[in-house]
Amino acid sequence: MEGLDVPKHARATTHGEPESEQAASQQPEAVTEAGAQTEVGTPTEAPPPSPVTDASADHERLPMSGIRVIDVGNFLAGPYAASILGEFGAEVLKVEHPISGDPMRRFGTATRRHDATLAWLSEARNKKSVTIDLRQREGVQIFLKLVAKSDVLIENFRPGTMEEWGLTWEALSAANPGLLMLRVSGYGQTGPYRRRSGFAHIAHAFGGLSYLAGFPGETPVLPGTVPLGDYISSLYGAIGIMVALRHREKTGRGQVIDVGIYEAVFRQLDEIAAAYGLFGKIREREGAGSFVAVPHGHFRTRDDKWVAIACTTDKMFERLAEAMEHPELASTSLYGDQRKRLAARDEVNQIVIEWVGTLSRDEMLERCLAKEVPVGKLNSIADIFEDEHFQARGNLERIQENDGLGEVVVPGVVPRLSATPGRIANLGPPLGNATYEIMREMLGISAEEIKRLRQHKII
Repeated sequence: MEGLDVPKHARATTHGEPESEQAASQQPEAVTEAGAQTEVGTPTEAPPPSPVTDASADHERLPMSGIRVIDVGNFLAGPYAASILGEFGAEVLKVEHPISGDPMRRFGTATRRHDATLAWLSEARNKKSVTIDLRQREGVQIFLKLVAKSDVLIENFRPGTMEEWGLTWEALSAANPGLLMLRVSGYGQTGPYRRRSGFAHIAHAFGGLSYLAGFPGETPVLPGTVPLGDYISSLYGAIGIMVALRHREKTGRGQVIDVGIYEAVFRQLDEIAAAYGLFGKIREREGAGSFVAVPHGHFRTRDDKWVAIACTTDKMFERLAEAMEHPELASTSLYGDQRKRLAARDEVNQIVIEWVGTLSRDEMLERCLAKEVPVGKLNSIADIFEDEHFQARGNLERIQENDGLGEVVVPGVVPRLSATPGRIANLGPPLGNATYEIMREMLGISAEEIKRLRQHKII
């Protein structure tokens, strides 16, 4: 942005408590490619730096080019927002502790790289690693110099942690009045629960999502993946950053973007608040179905596979009845009206269950798609890899990992921009791969001083 130098790459990390689901275990085991458990220890020193190339001409044309982001968080809640910005050209400096790095490096399936699981490689993409110990006074001073040359700071520690290190908003904004600071935490920066540990799994429960997940009368289940709330809160964080950047263009002033993981989850729950506020209605668990439409769920085919059907309107149900070769089901005397279908939910679902059970998945899909019924396969990851639509859309990107791992397949960039599409420049970086370059070239620290800082484990 105007008035700010654009650095090449920097990163520092801290030992506060991150507000991401996976941070509940400080030293988790990683699963090897063979499926066995192997403990991934904390490295005693950073691996040899790998070269960091300058931005290409294509990179310079990306819409976020010229924006520098410091990601000082751990795991996903917040750092994922940095990855998204990096996909569209922002320079993302992942600040980590000089020895332990981000715990995300040890979460998930292990690889031959001692400092990187597959989760790290996939989700820390488009970042450069800079190591700084923020618990040391000199580390804080170096970090503030980095802040002065950056646009955005992202953190996800328990509220008060940054302040304990001397990195108050007042100190940060004094170093850079135009700084935007995204703060993602379990319960937000204010309120009576602000100091509680809050991970995504807890946010799902507290935010109301887990209460709805599962079947009536049974134990609530995990709604999707464990870090779902981390991803959702990061998306809101990325939106907040873009809005705040627009405000800064007009005023030149920075601000804090405060996102609680629980409230990002709660914001996804459609009319649940309005229904309770007006009518005292408490929505209960409904399994794979929907309280507003029938049939709307998952159905098992003859070959023991699953399909999803979503008839949200009378017209869609009419199409399904035609696909079933029983158009009379959509008559007004039977189930042609949504209200009648809702009143006879179990009866309608049983009719569909029995019909689907007579067909293979391919037969069922062929019949429904021919009548334009909203239907789809329940894909496993193996199904996804083989699906022609995923392939045609480039949803699976194959990235050559330069540290001996070979080709790594990761989800592609979303959203798709027609003129300036995003890109994956690199997978999760080795620990400290850009520290020397940032210290020497961007901050102007001498080689001798860098050596001293390394010896004292400040960087």
